[in-house]
Amino acid sequence: MTGANSLSPQRFVLDSYAVIAFLEGEPGKGHVQKLFQTALEAKCELFISVINYGEIIYLAEREKGLAKAQEVIARLDELPLKIIDAGRLCTVTAAHIKARYPIAYADCFAAAVAVILDAHLVTGDPEFKPLEAAHVLAIDWLNTA
Repeated sequence: MTGANSLSPQRFVLDSYAVIAFLEGEPGKGHVQKLFQTALEAKCELFISVINYGEIIYLAEREKGLAKAQEVIARLDELPLKIIDAGRLCTVTAAHIKARYPIAYADCFAAAVAVILDAHLVTGDPEFKPLEAAHVLAIDWLNTA
């Protein structure tokens, strides 16, 4: 990872795709589960944008109701994830990404956090491929097969 001190833990940003794969037992769950375990051992740091955190919650409520959304909030809050607010720098970085790449706006926040923190983005969402190809960020791809 560029710019990172080799003695410091590696940093990863999880997008909503990665967290939902973990929560719902979808392909890629094992990879995300290993990252959570590694974070609990203080061997890496895991982050999520507050926008993606909210996206996970609204999807749960829309698809399965308020009780499920509340359960998801409780599960998210138990995970070793640091929630990054969408402050000015993050929002401007996300807007810059959105202006240049055909990517969903919420996904731009995951990418922005990864860029700002010099972290790898963990996802299985092919929408991020153009950002990887343009060397905007490094991606830790989930095996979705």
